[in-house]
Amino acid sequence: MKGEKFDLTTSDINRQNILNNKYALEEIQKATGIDGFLFKNQYRILTEQVAQFFEIDTRTIKRYLKKYDKELNENGYEILKDETLEDFKDLYGQKLNIKPKTPQLGVFNFKSFLNLSMLLVESEKARTLRSAILDIVIDTINQKTGGNVKYINQRDKDFVIQYFKGEFYKREFIDALEKHVNLSLIKYPIYVDKIYYSIFKEQAQEYRQILNLSEDTDERKAMYAEILLLISSFEYGLAKEIEKNSKEKQRKLEYNEVDDIFTHFLSQPFLIPLIEDARTKMASKDYALKGVFHLKLEEYVTSLPADDFEKFIGENSKSLEEWLDITKDVFKRLKERT
Repeated sequence: MKGEKFDLTTSDINRQNILNNKYALEEIQKATGIDGFLFKNQYRILTEQVAQFFEIDTRTIKRYLKKYDKELNENGYEILKDETLEDFKDLYGQKLNIKPKTPQLGVFNFKSFLNLSMLLVESEKARTLRSAILDIVIDTINQKTGGNVKYINQRDKDFVIQYFKGEFYKREFIDALEKHVNLSLIKYPIYVDKIYYSIFKEQAQEYRQILNLSEDTDERKAMYAEILLLISSFEYGLAKEIEKNSKEKQRKLEYNEVDDIFTHFLSQPFLIPLIEDARTKMASKDYALKGVFHLKLEEYVTSLPADDFEKFIGENSKSLEEWLDITKDVFKRLKERT
């Protein structure tokens, strides 16, 4: 995570991925030893204290507050006024030497303090902290996943369900190709590559290489639930269209005819937002959680919301083995269906 793409001073996506990961924030806060003053369930840090910590003057901080006001405000920087300020003065005014007639007071919470540390280029202390932040983020995710980051997607309950449901739809697609298409035995891999490329612009082999998966690994075991659901939709939808066309013609279909079906299927307008969403989820989750960058999906990378970190490394996330035990009744029904 220490390559050029992870430069925190230039990438708002990288900064927000860290700031949305509350488990990493907790570990970073422990490491820095920064607490501040507890107010309305958050620790607050004055601008002067932040300047002192980073060994810079307050004018530099104010310049950053102006330049990055939206980002810092969204991550917890706040200007206390009116009754809120008076409440803060009652608690800490004397201790912090706040003048009674001070009309407003800018305060950082830990999240916005950390946000500033990722932006400051004038502070050597900020640079050191940035390096430590990246190490702690990596260590936190590894610890939460038992070092199995490559398959962090499996810690989502929805993955377990979609993977096993997907085996049914995969079988339907294979059967349709075998029964209704006049192609060789490699026809299924050909169309899997077409499906993958249509959804996330990578063929199976390319996807394995990017995620460093072995040749004998089922690549779908490394995919997120949303991707598996869309692949299943493609496979089942194409299976039914191939079957329908073959029966109408009362013969097996040729390669070019199946290609026409595929082209027509892909042109359906309802697929466009689903594909866009799948690309965003795959690119963004792999980037934030696995440290994997899909070059062909670069334009789709965004920061992950806090809920996604909760899903994959939170208290309710579980290993694949634990989910298999919990959902065994679901798998029993799926087995009976197939």
